[in-house]
Amino acid sequence: MNGLVHDRKTEFKQLAAEAGFELAGVAPVIDVPSYPAYNQWVADGMHGPMEYLAGRRASLRRSAIELLPSARSVLCLGKLYNTSGDPSNGVSRYAWGAIDYHDLLRERLEVLLLRLRDRWGDFQAKTCVDTSPLLERAYANLAGLGWIGKNTCLINEPRGSWYFLGEILISIELAPDFPPPDRCGSCRRCIDACPTGALVPAPTGRGWQLDARLCISTWTIEQRGVLPEQHRAAGGSWIFGCDICQEVCPWNRRAPESSEPGFQQRQPCPTLGELAALTPEQFRERFRKTPLWRMKYEGMLRNVCTAIGNSRDPRYQTALKNLQNHEDAAVREHASWALAQLDETNPK
Repeated sequence: MNGLVHDRKTEFKQLAAEAGFELAGVAPVIDVPSYPAYNQWVADGMHGPMEYLAGRRASLRRSAIELLPSARSVLCLGKLYNTSGDPSNGVSRYAWGAIDYHDLLRERLEVLLLRLRDRWGDFQAKTCVDTSPLLERAYANLAGLGWIGKNTCLINEPRGSWYFLGEILISIELAPDFPPPDRCGSCRRCIDACPTGALVPAPTGRGWQLDARLCISTWTIEQRGVLPEQHRAAGGSWIFGCDICQEVCPWNRRAPESSEPGFQQRQPCPTLGELAALTPEQFRERFRKTPLWRMKYEGMLRNVCTAIGNSRDPRYQTALKNLQNHEDAAVREHASWALAQLDETNPK
């Protein structure tokens, strides 16, 4: 690699920091080494209801070149989202803020791309966030941002795993970074802490993988309709996502916090009773521009009913009885189930 290639990589990382990214690295445009394992994961049905991970969009994940044929480098970025707040509110911390992180990431990626073009002249490029068919954790690993932990998250030493990832595919070749060593060692806290056993051994016998069919995040965000009764108690108080496997990770003990205003926890956090009483219009007004919009109004009510049932708190009986008459069958079913849990704990 000539000096210009290396100088441009240094310049990219400086501009990335100025654009607000805490992590930055360069990955080569190659077939992703973990793609065969990903293909097998999909073939085994472990993607669950997330059909956008399968079919044509699965084959596109083989290489960044599928998205930009002229790509020569993948610029990988990490945006810290960890903030102080109440982790007992039943919402994964990536959704605590008042904005949709996709919008912020896209904006920052476009700003960075504009600055790179100002310095390097015109070139072909494509920005990506987690809605793009790209194995972004695999590329982030190749770019030196972190290793893939047993919880399947990207973990950075020493900053932990509370990061959104974004990428810019460019038609310029830069000197690539290198994957860091795996620092999980013999630790299995995430595996043991998962209440549903969603972290399972990989079929190769080496490493671990996520069975999304058993993941609380899948149940509360992606799964539509009625959730199997045998799974409901394991969902605990979660109404959107789940952070357990990251909360117990030792690498997150000293994780830095983001000062990004849009990521700060909204106050006051609504109670289960307040959420159960929301109208569709109120749900739209409050959550339309946040990640919580993805679970939809009926999904939110279903999840709230499940959380209330697991709380065994009799204060919510009236709310549940009202939801027993809801037009959505899943909401009615979960409200009835939750009332049964309350009746078991608080017999008349």
